[in-house]
Amino acid sequence: MPRQLGELEDAVMTRVWQWNRPVTVREVLEDLQRERSIAYTTVMTVMDNLHQKGWVRREVDGRAYRYTAVSTRAAYSAALMNDAWSRSDNPAAALVAFFGMMSAEQREALRDAVRIVSPGTGGAVAPPAPPAGTGDGAAGGTAGGTGDGASEAPAEVPTEPAPELLTEPTPELPTEPSPEVPTEPTPELPTEDPADGTAEDGGR
Repeated sequence: MPRQLGELEDAVMTRVWQWNRPVTVREVLEDLQRERSIAYTTVMTVMDNLHQKGWVRREVDGRAYRYTAVSTRAAYSAALMNDAWSRSDNPAAALVAFFGMMSAEQREALRDAVRIVSPGTGGAVAPPAPPAGTGDGAAGGTAGGTGDGASEAPAEVPTEPAPELLTEPTPELPTEPSPEVPTEPTPELPTEDPADGTAEDGGR
């Protein structure tokens, strides 16, 4: 967890960050003396403390040290903001309040940052989804629904087609031919002659 720099520590680190190169105690001292009265030993002590805390690294250059920043000013500022935000008991409310304090230039910088970390969003942050039953388009009569608009159509329940029953063909029963009944010829009966009443013999 980063500790916020003191006033003199911040003044020294500001110069180290801005110059972005190894610097000596003498160079920092001369620049600070333009705005305040300060001793060489004071600046030397501050820069040694910054080295002990891990803010700068140093290399021997002749009889002096040259100091270089370990991280950037942006990383330091981000760490402070993250630390302050994580201490809030309501992070969402803290963000809303923070956005409300931002100037137009700061909001534009925020949009640029969002575009950098999320190139596919075009800088736009998607709004949170409304709670169920409260968004637009929900039916007024539904449970918890307060939005205007047409009611949602009921979900269509997928139906499975009824299975096709297999029918077996009716077996064809073999039929036997009806037995042929033998018929006997009708016997020829003798006929009588009407003239004389005698029977004619079929053999004459």
